[in-house]
Amino acid sequence: MQYKISDKFVSLKPSAIREIFKSLGTPGSISFAAGNPNPDSFPVKEMKKIADDIFENEPVTALQYGITEGYTPLRKLVSERLKRVYDIGTPDDDLIIVTGGQQGIELTCKVMCNEGDTVLCENPSFIGALNSFRSLGAKLVGVPLGPEGIDLEALEDALRANPNTKFLYTIPTFQNPAGITTTLETRKAVLKLAEKYDILILEDNPYGDLRFTGQDVPTYKSMDAEGRVIYCGSFSKVLSAGMRIGFLCADKNLISKIVVAKQVEDVHTNVLFQMICAKYIEQYDLEEHISGIRELYRHKAGLMLSALDRYMPKEIGYTRPEGGIFLWCSLPESLSLDEFVRRAGEKNVFVVPGTAFSADPEEESHSFRLNYSMPSDDEIDRGIKILADIAAEMLAGR
Repeated sequence: MQYKISDKFVSLKPSAIREIFKSLGTPGSISFAAGNPNPDSFPVKEMKKIADDIFENEPVTALQYGITEGYTPLRKLVSERLKRVYDIGTPDDDLIIVTGGQQGIELTCKVMCNEGDTVLCENPSFIGALNSFRSLGAKLVGVPLGPEGIDLEALEDALRANPNTKFLYTIPTFQNPAGITTTLETRKAVLKLAEKYDILILEDNPYGDLRFTGQDVPTYKSMDAEGRVIYCGSFSKVLSAGMRIGFLCADKNLISKIVVAKQVEDVHTNVLFQMICAKYIEQYDLEEHISGIRELYRHKAGLMLSALDRYMPKEIGYTRPEGGIFLWCSLPESLSLDEFVRRAGEKNVFVVPGTAFSADPEEESHSFRLNYSMPSDDEIDRGIKILADIAAEMLAGR
């Protein structure tokens, strides 16, 4: 039978990252392609104890339908932590628990955008968000990302050229894929432009808890005086990615519409995992647990940067993240990214090409993303040496 796919989905391509995962069964392969938290960050024993207690004492609550807004104790705990840690939350705000940060991103676009409306984003940006926007018929416009964050002049140019812009999607802290943190000065300037052109900001902050060096920078949401910032967070990188527990904090009028949109999609987020998350926060020290994850990633990032400093030819640039789980490497324009990625794959080392993160899928890229949270210490050193040798060979052959 011939299937006629909808116009919205016919041109969508599978996630390049998920496709790479299919090639990782080769013994001895080294993957820098993942976006996964390190399994050592999962509090397995504590979660097992909590789950056993839930099934012993509250099985009906865990296994029955829940309310769309989320498990009430968890919503209260998340709201309190957002205020305490990030100074986020006003009397006009509300919070909804969503099925991972990915759903929060998709629901925001679904509620705010008509087909053909423009969404601005950093270029490069998170592939999951880009495909969400594409699937809903939004027009994606990428704005170059520099060492201090989004290019302000290019952002204003894009705002002038796209008067139907609904929001700017940004990952200002330990950006995926670049690992860059937007400076406070740039954040203030972006907020002023959002006010000038009357757009919203969707602030995605899944990595904000993972700072291992440098100073914290205030979130957009904490500086928002007009209710124009929608804040998206997640427990995926600090408790468990598989639980799929995320949250949105925004003006209550926006959240009320997002609640309706979520009811159409999945009714509510998994209640059992919401309960496990809430009881973990109540019974254990989440901040101490996060501190341990920071130390783990400080070690991993340090190993990768040290290996890059030792092995990589000086012609190859790379970012030096202050937190999160990614860094971004750039080849000279004279080298082919496709050839580099192919050669790396032939040696069983896998990276994600920068084309996967572009707002324009046809745009040429000379960059690739590296993840340091998942590989072992030995894999980091061996894998970077292999990548460096490939780069050196390609430079010598120019």
